[in-house]
Amino acid sequence: MQTSVDPSWRRLSEGRAPRRAAAVVRPGRVYGGVVAATLAVLVAVALLGAWAARREGEAEGVTGTARRTEILADAVVEPALRDGVVAGDPAALDRLDEAIRTQVLGPDIVRTKLWSADGTIVYSDEPRLVGRRFGLDPEEREAIEEGAGGLGTGAENSDLDEPENVYERGRGRLLEVYHPVRTPDGEVLLFETYAPYTLVTDRGAEIWRGFAAIVVVSLVGLVLLLLPIFWRLLGHLRRGRDERELLLQAALDASDAERRRIAATLHDGPVQELAATSYVVSGAASRVAAAGDRDLAGSLAGAADAVRAGIGGLRSLLVDIYPASLDGEGLEQALNDLAAGLRGRDVAVHLDVDTAAAASLDAERAQLVFGVARETLRNAAAHASCSTVTVTLTQVAGAVVLTVADDGRGFDLDAALDRPEPGHFGLRLLIDAAARQGATLDVRTGDLNDPGHPGTTWRLEVPPR
Repeated sequence: MQTSVDPSWRRLSEGRAPRRAAAVVRPGRVYGGVVAATLAVLVAVALLGAWAARREGEAEGVTGTARRTEILADAVVEPALRDGVVAGDPAALDRLDEAIRTQVLGPDIVRTKLWSADGTIVYSDEPRLVGRRFGLDPEEREAIEEGAGGLGTGAENSDLDEPENVYERGRGRLLEVYHPVRTPDGEVLLFETYAPYTLVTDRGAEIWRGFAAIVVVSLVGLVLLLLPIFWRLLGHLRRGRDERELLLQAALDASDAERRRIAATLHDGPVQELAATSYVVSGAASRVAAAGDRDLAGSLAGAADAVRAGIGGLRSLLVDIYPASLDGEGLEQALNDLAAGLRGRDVAVHLDVDTAAAASLDAERAQLVFGVARETLRNAAAHASCSTVTVTLTQVAGAVVLTVADDGRGFDLDAALDRPEPGHFGLRLLIDAAARQGATLDVRTGDLNDPGHPGTTWRLEVPPR
């Protein structure tokens, strides 16, 4: 088999029968698309889920920290309060400090503060803050006004740039939670804790991991359920494609048979009758001229010429439909008939046929060579705007090689293969016909917009039986 070394050549048929269903519907491509779509969904869900889980985790982490502060305030801090705390009584402060250091402070709470209503810190585990006055935010004042008993709890990101948070700097991001408590004499104070924000982010990560596991398992299960459905759909598509190709082939066979019948009818009927008529009229013209009636003789001679011209037109039509010479006189004469028909359209055709090569082909392979020649010549005359076509039939290493080259404008091969115009499937049929016979079909075409690379060359290589 010939192998094209020039990169400008495109191999259309590899010389073996086509796998029709695989050429149209490739399971690997479909399953690859399903996997790619699944991965895209996974990524999209992961991104959206990460965002949603982070928000939900932060909200839950903040709620959990706030609830922990409420419990500590009600169960630990408030029972340890004495009336002397606000006045700075050492004994009262020591009692509160012991309770906070043993039962409140730890990895989850790194700082505590106890505020009075006027913004004074009456207690903190950081002694340097005790007695300093900074003022309360509106939300914190509102929490004190609402009083104790589980009301007025708030939480927010700690602003470490504020002066009251100077000793918390360097601990990373913190979440501060405040809750009102009461002294035994009824004075409302604000208990405030500072927790590492990692408690919030860790909770978000935990929620996300659980969410991701559910999503991945669900999507994998969905894909596993869809794969049998895709397999059945692919089977239906393959069967539908095979049926359409069988119908198309049947239609082409029926069309070919009908073309043969019409061509035979025209050749054996009207063409022969017109040929006989031309002889009769020519003979009559000769006799009338001999009798001396030159006017009538001229009219009869003109009629004979018109009949012969009609016969020529019918013979060209017969070549386009189906040349009787292909079955009767062989491939070489059929190619000559094709060339004659194209010359009638003002196209110069140079024909070089190796008689031995043409004779070596059986009927099916001769029909393939003729069909490729007819289709490529027809395209050259109709679309290439060419002035010259060269047709060569030769034999190389036992294989018969047909070459059809024109000097017209090229065409967009990718568009012809992938996006053919409605009803234009001649190229696809050439490829299929060559593949069925185990032949190799190559094409080299110039750029439509580049006058320096004109022309199209087709090369068909038919192997020996």
